[in-house]
Amino acid sequence: MNVQDIEKLKAILESVYNAIVAVDDHGIITIFNPAAERITGIPAGKAIQRHVSEVIPNTGLLEILKTGDYKYSQKMQFGGATAISNRAPIIKDNKIIGAVAVLQDVSDLEAVSAELKASKELNKELDDIIDSVYDGLYITDGHGFTTRINSSYTRMTGIKPDEVLGRHMKELVEAGYFSQSVTLIVLEKKEPVTIMHTIKGEKRCLITGNPIFNEKGEITQVVANVRDMTTLTNLKEKLEQTEELSRRYHLELEHLRKQQMEKSGAVGQSLEMQHVLELAQRAAEVDATVLILGETGVGKEVIAREIHKKSTRSNGPFIKVNCAAIPENLLESELFGYDKGAFTGASNKGKPGLFELANSGTILLDEIGELPLSLQVKLLRVLQEKEVARIGGTHSQNLDVRIIAATNQNLERQINKGLFREDLFYRLNVIPIVIPPLRHRPGDISLLAKHYLDIFNKRYKKNRKINIDALEVLKSYSWPGNIRELKNLIERIVIMINEDDITPYHLRELQNNRTSEMNYFLQGVQPKLEDAVLSVEKQLIIRALKDYGSTRKAAKVLGVSQSTVVRKARKHGITISE
Repeated sequence: MNVQDIEKLKAILESVYNAIVAVDDHGIITIFNPAAERITGIPAGKAIQRHVSEVIPNTGLLEILKTGDYKYSQKMQFGGATAISNRAPIIKDNKIIGAVAVLQDVSDLEAVSAELKASKELNKELDDIIDSVYDGLYITDGHGFTTRINSSYTRMTGIKPDEVLGRHMKELVEAGYFSQSVTLIVLEKKEPVTIMHTIKGEKRCLITGNPIFNEKGEITQVVANVRDMTTLTNLKEKLEQTEELSRRYHLELEHLRKQQMEKSGAVGQSLEMQHVLELAQRAAEVDATVLILGETGVGKEVIAREIHKKSTRSNGPFIKVNCAAIPENLLESELFGYDKGAFTGASNKGKPGLFELANSGTILLDEIGELPLSLQVKLLRVLQEKEVARIGGTHSQNLDVRIIAATNQNLERQINKGLFREDLFYRLNVIPIVIPPLRHRPGDISLLAKHYLDIFNKRYKKNRKINIDALEVLKSYSWPGNIRELKNLIERIVIMINEDDITPYHLRELQNNRTSEMNYFLQGVQPKLEDAVLSVEKQLIIRALKDYGSTRKAAKVLGVSQSTVVRKARKHGITISE
């Protein structure tokens, strides 16, 4: 080998990236290229012409000199570096004249491996993202050959990957897969394109194709986004149906509310009733609390609805709460609501109270005199603070509610008995409206009788008429049940009689369970005072027990003790349930 060849070989060894270490047959290092210096950290000047065991003890080259075997992919440590070593004997004329080791730094391989792993993970992540997209995705290369479709595309169109992958879009159009190709249009125009076309002759889809350019401005891919218009059309139709149903329900609710408010109109032409209506009109013009007082059946709810109907809150809700009809242990949660988990059996979603439901409207607290003292405190706070806190809740909600209270009891007497809070009474009694009983305004009896006669004639498709004598009978009665009693009587007459003309005779036939006072008037007989008193007493007890269901409640309405009601009922032979 001449000098030129040697120089060429040396240049090659020095330019090789992998480390090369060679020894002669005595183990003396003859070659130690720059890569070997880099990997081992030993300069070539300190390695060449020295025994390999002194420089790199673990090369394994001395073993190769003895055995002549080839060793591949053997790991070696050089300080903090790890290398893969491939070792082989150098043979000339069938004689081992040396050995050579080629070393590759593992850190390079690990870096490449890490990059490859990261690339695979990124590809998997991108694949998962593409497949999770609800819209279909169809991807081609810059020449129009299909490279990828996602699972949503297959779900929407029924086209599977093996049907289209690797095939050109022009070929697929000719085969009838698509009516036209947005990809081909994008490749031609070199800009985003949106078209509506048919897939497999039946599926209408909206497709938007977007080109992807490289640094040279060349299209490398076309991504088509496919949206199933059949599904969207169905959703649109369902939405329109839902909106129409909602609109119809809204109109029905408005109609029912309008009907309800129209029905709530108060009837009365007497001076006493005109005064009540005038007070109601004044109350409707402001937002102050109203307390409506009057006997059972005089129309306290009717006046409350009149106030709501004529106020600025007429478009808001009108919520009625009968404080006597709801059990005490449920009344608090009904009025103020509760948060989830507030108590055993509570809904896990919580429940708004009636005060919340009445927000922006009016709430009528009927029979307010029956409200337990424990809840009177909470009601007082609502009136003072204009806010309500649910049971178990930590936050209060601001309220915009008009409060109207009504009762047939004497609240001042209840205060003296310790059954009603005085401070609450003054909060409620801002605008008091007292509705007189029907017996104190006989001028309204005829008007009310004709009003309810019209209502029930229309409801039951009758044509009943009441004559003057029958009206006089009605006017002469004391009406302990007030308007409610009159209304029930008229309805019963319309249903029960066979003739169209209502006479005193029909009233007599239908009044056998009413007071002897009424029967005497019907018969034109003057009773003895003692008989009339006993008869009226008996009928009042019967009616109170029938209307209120217990001696305790009947006693409260009649203004006597429970023991008095029990004693007098037994005296008159009235069967009682308690």
